[in-house]
Amino acid sequence: MSKAELKPRTLHWFGLVLLIISVCINYADRGNLGVAAKSLERELHLGQAELGTLLGAFSITYAVSQFFAGKLIDRWNVNWLYAAAFFLWSAATGATGFTNTFAEIFVLRLILGMAESVAYPSYSQMIVTTFPEGLRGTANGLIDAGSKLGPALGILLGVEMITRFSWRGMFFIIGAGSLLWMIPWCLVAHKLPGKRIKGHPQSSWSASYRQLFTNRALWGTAIGLFGGNYVWFFFLNWLPYYFENDRHYTHDRLAIMGSLPFWVIAASSTVFGLFADWLIRRGGHAGNVRRFFVCSGLSGCGALMLVAILTPDAFWSNLLLLGASASMGAWSSNHWAYSQLLAGPETAAKWTGIQNGLGNVAGFIAPMLSGFVLKATHSFFAAFAITCAVIFIGVLAYWVLVGAPVQVFFRPALAREDQLTYSEDSAQ
Repeated sequence: MSKAELKPRTLHWFGLVLLIISVCINYADRGNLGVAAKSLERELHLGQAELGTLLGAFSITYAVSQFFAGKLIDRWNVNWLYAAAFFLWSAATGATGFTNTFAEIFVLRLILGMAESVAYPSYSQMIVTTFPEGLRGTANGLIDAGSKLGPALGILLGVEMITRFSWRGMFFIIGAGSLLWMIPWCLVAHKLPGKRIKGHPQSSWSASYRQLFTNRALWGTAIGLFGGNYVWFFFLNWLPYYFENDRHYTHDRLAIMGSLPFWVIAASSTVFGLFADWLIRRGGHAGNVRRFFVCSGLSGCGALMLVAILTPDAFWSNLLLLGASASMGAWSSNHWAYSQLLAGPETAAKWTGIQNGLGNVAGFIAPMLSGFVLKATHSFFAAFAITCAVIFIGVLAYWVLVGAPVQVFFRPALAREDQLTYSEDSAQ
């Protein structure tokens, strides 16, 4: 399919806006447990290790279910599959407000993870079949901005709702209110592309899981995503607790400082996504541009975080954390566009599912390991230091394992040596 055939219309942009709103809700649902962590600790008498387990529970089923999400999207209409998943995760969020035990919350977080596993493979499939390469950084950047606005708004509004309605009321209000999104989505879903591109030479075929699992480039993007996700889940789950417990911020100050890094990531993600697309439209090699932003963004994030944990002054430490957040936006706006370029339209959903499944192992390791380290050391220093080390491992994976930053061509051939070839022309 030529890039000229991909010309998004007003309806497609409206669908993208709805997806941005949905991912905002998606990440508010993921992060609201971190906002309520201190309240749960007091009311349910939970320890820091138990909190870490609850914060990481979501990612257990989220990671595992990714491997099936791509297959489901290949088989079913992605728009309606996404709607069903959205309903299930909103219901799980609302039901959390009625829980009374560690086990009940744990089960609902597992359900939440399973339902939300459909999200990113769906976004990749929708974007790669609707937007040309020169707009995918913008589309992915806006989706990513929504994923950062969700926690930012979740912390701001969540703190206020906990104050007014308790943590139970917060979960119920967020879960029930989220369902309003389904009204406009159901009105337009049947008009949006729901399957892979019609008329494409390989529209009825995509690479097998065996081909994907034996592909070095996929492992490079998966380990790279693990590095980025580790710092993301560390921020999402432990940053509010860190500011409240370590810095002793009041609720008003917590609402501002706890949400500020996510506002910064959202803004920088949008800017870097637009900038990367601008460079590509002006003749820049898409793969090289995406790889530069992915690697430099993660490297800058890790370096600034490392300096931040070594800086004793609270003001400068916070400023460096915001700088790390801004740098992370360069990675987060381009890493999915990079994977979509490598996978191509036929295999984008499966590739994203596998990559997200492997990369989101960080989602339960980061919060749980941080909780155990915090319990053992009574300090956040080691938790921050481990996060920085994992980031740099991710950068090496993106640069070394992925190899040539061009599309991987999979073939339905029996001979293993014919399963894939690289072509520089594919990235032009």
